[in-house]
Amino acid sequence: MVVHIVMFQFKEANKKANIIHAKQMLENLMGAIPTLRSMDVGVNFSTEERAMDMSIITTFESKEGLDAYAVHPEHLKVVDFIKTVVEYSKVVDYEKI
Repeated sequence: MVVHIVMFQFKEANKKANIIHAKQMLENLMGAIPTLRSMDVGVNFSTEERAMDMSIITTFESKEGLDAYAVHPEHLKVVDFIKTVVEYSKVVDYEKI
C-alpha cells in the first residue's frame, strides 16, 4: 500500500471559503478515481505557528495507482484550483508494509 500525504498553507485572501471549497473538491475525488482507495481531508484547528491549514491522507494499492491519480483529469481540476489559492504545500509519499 502507498500512502500520499499533502499539507497545504492557504493564502490569506478568502482563506476560509477557499479551504471549504478545496476540501469539498478533494472529497469528491473518492469514487471518481479508480485507484484512490481512501482519502481523509482535515482542516486544521491548531493555533501553533508551525501549523498548516489543511492536510490530505490518501492511500493507493501501488505507486502506479498514485501515478494514475496524479494525472487523472478530475484530480488535475482540483490541482488547478488549489494552485491559485495556496501559498505552498508539502508532500510525503511512502510504502506501508
